[in-house]
Amino acid sequence: MTSRVDLEAVEKANTAFYEAMERGDFEALSDLWLTGDEGDGVSCVHPGWPVLTGRGEVLRSYALIMANTEYIQFFLTDLKIAVNGDTALVTCTENILSGAPSEEAGELGPLVGQLVVASNLFRRTPSGWQLWSHHASPVLAERAEDDEEAVEGNE
Repeated sequence: MTSRVDLEAVEKANTAFYEAMERGDFEALSDLWLTGDEGDGVSCVHPGWPVLTGRGEVLRSYALIMANTEYIQFFLTDLKIAVNGDTALVTCTENILSGAPSEEAGELGPLVGQLVVASNLFRRTPSGWQLWSHHASPVLAERAEDDEEAVEGNE
């Protein structure tokens, strides 16, 4: 049976991951990923990217994203947490609002919304729950035209 304490600790670690991204806090984000020999086994899949493996490669990807994202905010929905021993899985929908750097100094670029489903895998360590893997995939929204074509095709 999963303890309430474990569930809350995993949720706190998951929240810290997204808050570090929102703040652009690379150091805090780095602290959340497994280190040492375990860090060699981390993996990450950003939407549209190939699989990244190893702590260095994964953290470089976040440094690149942070350097090229002026603003990002995550609204998490459909959050589910499962803990099994020293491993925890968090699944959620990331409702993302982001803005790229503007061409005009001091202004925010255009904001873009994106819907992504994510799985975050954590391992319990002496330092607390740390990320082992993050996998995010875009949700392809159906267009109204597609729905109309499907209905017409069934007539």
